[in-house]
Amino acid sequence: MDKRTTHFGYQEVPVDEKASRVADVFHSVAARYDVMNDLMSFGVHRIWKRLTLERAGVRPGQRVLDIAGGTGDLTLKFSRQVGPRGQVILADINESMLRVGRDKLLDHGVGGNVEYVQANAECLPFPDNSFDCITIAFGLRNVTDKDAALRSMARVLKPGGRLLVLEFSKPANPLLSRAYDDYSFHLLPKMGQWVAGDADSYRYLAESIRMHPDQETLKDMMEAAGLERVEYTNLTGGIVALHRGIKL
Repeated sequence: MDKRTTHFGYQEVPVDEKASRVADVFHSVAARYDVMNDLMSFGVHRIWKRLTLERAGVRPGQRVLDIAGGTGDLTLKFSRQVGPRGQVILADINESMLRVGRDKLLDHGVGGNVEYVQANAECLPFPDNSFDCITIAFGLRNVTDKDAALRSMARVLKPGGRLLVLEFSKPANPLLSRAYDDYSFHLLPKMGQWVAGDADSYRYLAESIRMHPDQETLKDMMEAAGLERVEYTNLTGGIVALHRGIKL
């Protein structure tokens, strides 16, 4: 039995328990996930994702992997960009989120160029050099072994392929950081209770953001995983950062 521990929010838990605990969080919030995203970010998450789509540079005929793709916001746009000759795989470790994403995309008329795969980012079930572009938006912080996940992503990227990581990060301004803490730890759990009937899951989400590596640390981790020309852009004062790396 693995005796190592890792963080689940601010709690220290056995490594082999984290995935199931995270799964419980997202089983709980899946049905109200999109509504809460709009409320939590005041709709700004759509701007963050639009920039991710622009930086991805996806073209017709390419293969794209949207990891932790959840309810399919990025997959929906990618499916239109790659066209009928391309393919997008919406991957998520959580069955409830994957089901919500599939239903949402079917409602939008997305069809034959999207595949749905339940997968763990740490050990992606795809051959080496499979994808032109990989995205993971607001999912990396929930992964137990982030270094293993980044190595797995680099492995399945084609040479010249891009990995984009959109994730909550560390605000640069101390005043903004303080206000963000007040919002995250006081207002956010109350919103989770009002809208999703679940304060604890949104308290975990706030804690998981604080435990996630800062911008420079994540850049170093991506480089250690084999990606090059890694750069990041702070969004909304560093509350969110978009990292991009290339497999050469």
